[in-house]
Amino acid sequence: MPVKIAGEWLNSCSGCEIAILNLGETLLDLLPQLEFVHIPVLMDHKHYGQLGDKTEIDIPKAVVGLVSGGIRNEEHLEVAHEMRKTCDILIALGTCATHGGIPALINRFSNQELFDQYYHTESTDPGAAVPSNGLSPLLERCYALDEQIDVDIYLPGCPPHPDQIATAILALLNGETPELPFRSVCDTCPTRREGKGKVSAIKRFTSKPDFNPDEPIDQMRCLLEQGYLCTGPVTRAGCAGNNGEAPRCISARVPCRGCYGPVRQEGNQLLDMLNALASNGIDINTMLWLTRATVHFCISLPFSRKKITSPTLKNLPVFRRRYF
Repeated sequence: MPVKIAGEWLNSCSGCEIAILNLGETLLDLLPQLEFVHIPVLMDHKHYGQLGDKTEIDIPKAVVGLVSGGIRNEEHLEVAHEMRKTCDILIALGTCATHGGIPALINRFSNQELFDQYYHTESTDPGAAVPSNGLSPLLERCYALDEQIDVDIYLPGCPPHPDQIATAILALLNGETPELPFRSVCDTCPTRREGKGKVSAIKRFTSKPDFNPDEPIDQMRCLLEQGYLCTGPVTRAGCAGNNGEAPRCISARVPCRGCYGPVRQEGNQLLDMLNALASNGIDINTMLWLTRATVHFCISLPFSRKKITSPTLKNLPVFRRRYF
């Protein structure tokens, strides 16, 4: 009997659902064992009935629930609770669901600041109201799923690699708990390491790293040792899939941007990154040229839901611009 699967996308972009389709032939092999009963981005199944004749959200009972995206408004919250109620096993799919992801960068600002930025510009007529007709009210910030509902399995990534999605589904079909890698990107990176780099300041990625494009990736020196802000030491591995390939950013000869989140689910990716820079001989105060958004994107993107509270960090010049 096929396993029933329900899926929902909340504060997200549909990239995680495309990753499901990117399973390709593996998905075709799995389909006889699966029955998708609800997944709006891939099939026509409406919340309030196909004719809109129901007054409450109706998500069919399922064994496995896949939820991508964080929780930003009241509709997201209602749908998330309904998914939790109707699904035996709930999977947080993608970094937006597991940690808040890119949408959680807005957590540095209040809703009023957000509205002022986008609905009260120099060209806005006086007295213009924030759109509200037919729109779900915003919550006070963007939440990761497990801040509002219980989550059973985490599949981070922006988006998750299809290999990890397949691993999780196959394990569940076999009645097993999915075993996913708990290593860092550095642990899977083939670049050459020579120890502490000879640079003491972070380089902007407007200059080309030192490598020969005609040579394999394992001949390129570690980008962090070259002085580039690479979050590989503090980011969970997985972007390369299960076939032993180089991490995706590194294979393109660019620094890791941390999209899989911290190695440990509750790890502090920002603090760990600062420690990695210091241990490599880099003065973190050389990052003063970074803007607020760049700092968050480069070294705390997936963990934006967490607020920096360390007094030591607050006293660093690079963080004196409105992070706290």
